[in-house]
Amino acid sequence: MQREQFTSAAPFLPPTLTIESVRRAASGCQGCDLFLRATQTVFGEGASRAAVMLVGEQPGDKEDLAGHPFVGPAGRMLEEALAAAGILKSEVYITNVVKHFSWSPDARSKRRIHKKPRYSEIQACRPWLDAEIAIVQPRVIVCLGATAAQALLGRTFSVTRQRGEFLASNLAARVMATVHPSSILRAPDEPARREQKAMFIRDLTRVAGELRRLPKVA
Repeated sequence: MQREQFTSAAPFLPPTLTIESVRRAASGCQGCDLFLRATQTVFGEGASRAAVMLVGEQPGDKEDLAGHPFVGPAGRMLEEALAAAGILKSEVYITNVVKHFSWSPDARSKRRIHKKPRYSEIQACRPWLDAEIAIVQPRVIVCLGATAAQALLGRTFSVTRQRGEFLASNLAARVMATVHPSSILRAPDEPARREQKAMFIRDLTRVAGELRRLPKVA
């Protein structure tokens, strides 16, 4: 039997939105064709009323296999930077714009190579992210990398030009964009990695400072 064709995750959202109900519903999402090749849906995780929401691009190979976001090398880099910035794990909810791993086969090996999701796939998956934001109600949203930033702040947004700035948005009291931690790992040498990591920590330290200034939500 031919499956019904969808171009949005919206039909898969549950009638009542909680993190658990949305996570369960997302596990069966067929809102775009990425689910056909991914191992599983990789949904967001963290405090259901987190002060900070970190939004990346998509799960990678290790995340796809584990079913959890940011468990690979980029996740370890992110954990180290959050700790250095003084942001507690209990304050954070972490997710991705796209919930399925987009990949292409490596012609020379069995490795699955990260493939940037198409705009149509990002748009199809957007209802899940909108639901997460509505439920968690973070005070600060941090976009990790250009894909996340352009998904939330517009396709002309430039992380290079506006990195580390707090921007006006109806998504949260504060929204910032910075690099994706995987970009730090791709630096050409150790001095460059140290410099880029220090800049990343500086961005997150600004987030920590802003959290202290913003009123807490009951």
